[in-house]
Amino acid sequence: MTDRVTANLPARDFGATAGFCGRLGFAVVYRDDGWMILRRGALELEFCHHPGLDPAQSRFSACLRVDDPDALLDEWRALGLPSDDAAIPRLTGFFRPGTAPRMFALVDPDGSLLRVIDNGD
Repeated sequence: MTDRVTANLPARDFGATAGFCGRLGFAVVYRDDGWMILRRGALELEFCHHPGLDPAQSRFSACLRVDDPDALLDEWRALGLPSDDAAIPRLTGFFRPGTAPRMFALVDPDGSLLRVIDNGD
């Protein structure tokens, strides 16, 4: 097994989180009352049950580093997620903060920020 790290994010409702992430191409590979693991190829997200979370106040985030962010953004844009800055959930277009690699962002229904970063940039 290769050393790795996976994101640990909060979820108010595992069913709702699994449904939303399923639309993004993630599948549930483990779930119990307090923990859920979702996987899409090499990308893995882990969720802990957090029923009292206020999505508008969430400061949770993770970075997904991918080889083809253009294809992923195109796929996720087809879902019709809002793009305005106040919507939860929402999907942005590409941006580049300072000298950082090119990226786009997705905010999930629980307010967690997923930065999708271009491996080749």
